[in-house]
Amino acid sequence: MTKTSVRRSAQKNSRTSKSRDHNSRNSTKRIRYAVVGLGYIAQVAVLPAFEHASENSELHALLSSDSKKLKELSKKYNVPNTYSYEEYDQCLESGEIDAVYITLPNNMHREYTERAARAGVHVLCEKPMAITEHDCESMIETAQKNNVKLMIAYRLHFEEANLSAIEIVKSGKLGKPRIFNSVFSQQVKEGDIRLQKELGGGTLYDIGIYCINAARYLFGEEPEEVSAFTGNNGEERFQEVEEACSAILRFPQDKLAGFTSSFGAADVSAYEVVGTKGILRVDPAYEFAESLEHELIIKGETQRRMFPKRDQFAPELLYFSNCIKNNQDPEPSGAEGLADVRIIRALYRSAETGRSVKLDNFAVRKRPTPAQEITRPPIQKPRLVNAQSPSGS
Repeated sequence: MTKTSVRRSAQKNSRTSKSRDHNSRNSTKRIRYAVVGLGYIAQVAVLPAFEHASENSELHALLSSDSKKLKELSKKYNVPNTYSYEEYDQCLESGEIDAVYITLPNNMHREYTERAARAGVHVLCEKPMAITEHDCESMIETAQKNNVKLMIAYRLHFEEANLSAIEIVKSGKLGKPRIFNSVFSQQVKEGDIRLQKELGGGTLYDIGIYCINAARYLFGEEPEEVSAFTGNNGEERFQEVEEACSAILRFPQDKLAGFTSSFGAADVSAYEVVGTKGILRVDPAYEFAESLEHELIIKGETQRRMFPKRDQFAPELLYFSNCIKNNQDPEPSGAEGLADVRIIRALYRSAETGRSVKLDNFAVRKRPTPAQEITRPPIQKPRLVNAQSPSGS
C-alpha cells in the first residue's frame, strides 16, 4: 500500500536533499535503505540479509510497481515506507532513507542510480553496473559530483572461498598462474528478463560477468585482448539473446582466461586456475545458496576444503554502510563495474565481427583482499511473492 495524499504532501515539503548535512545524516546509528525492485534476487537474498546486517543497516523502504509485493513484503519485514516507481523521487527526497539498493533490470540501473545520486542518496547497485561504458562513466561522474558513495554489488568480493583463492594464487603455491578456465551455466525459462535484449539480457551480462570478474581478481590484472563466439540452438526463448557464449581473454605475459556462459545447459558454477606447479579448482564457485569447495592439487597431492553455505548479501550491506559512515571509498567501486562492462561489450563486438578486440589500458586502483571477508550465517529461503527463479522454480 502506498502513502496517503496527506503524507505525500508532507514529504514534498520536506525535500532538502541538495542542502542535507551529509556528515550529520551519516553519523546516525544505522544506514537506512530503500530496496528498489522486488524481484527474485531481492526477495530471496537482499531483503532477508538485513537481519544479519542490523548492526549498521536498516531496511526502511520498498519500491515496486506490484502492490501485492509492497503490501505483503512490507508486513513481513516490518518496513514502514512503501512507494511505487512513479514515487521514486518522492522517496529519495523524503528524508527517510540514506541509501538505495537497486535490483532493477539492467537497463534501468543508470537512471535510478543517477536520480538517487542527485538527491544525495548513496547507491548500492546490482551488477552488471549498466549496459554500456558510457552509462557506467555517467553513473560514476554523477555520484562524484553529488558527493555520494557508489558501490557495485559484487558479493564474492566478501566471500571466503573466492578471497582465499586469490591468496593461493598470489602465494606462489601454484607457481606462475598461466590459465583460467570457467563454466557458468543454467537453464533460464522463456520470457525471463534475462532473455530480453531491451532490458539488458544476455549470458555475459548476467552470469558471464562472474567469470570475467574472477579472472580479473585472480590474475590481478586487466585483459589486453578478447575474443568470443556465441551459440544458439534455435529454441524460441533465445530469439533475442545468445544461448551461450565462449570467450578467451588474453592478459599480460600471455596469461589466458577462457570461459563459457550459457542459459541453455545444466547447472554448473566452477573455475580452475592452472599454474606452472599446481591447480586450484573451485566448484561450486559462484553460487550464493550452497557451500563452495576448493580442490588444490600440487605435486600430485590433493587437498580439499569446504566453505559452508552463508549469507553473501549481508556482508555487502555491512561493508557499504561502514563506507558511508566512515566516508571511505568502497571496493568494488564504480570503476570495478565499468571494468567488466567494457570487457562484455568488447566480447559481443568480437562475436559479431568474428575478430578479436584489443582493449585500451585500464587501471583499477583497488582489488578485493582477504581483509574484506565478512561471514554471516545462511538464511532460510523465504516464500516468494509474485517472483520466480530464472529457471522458473
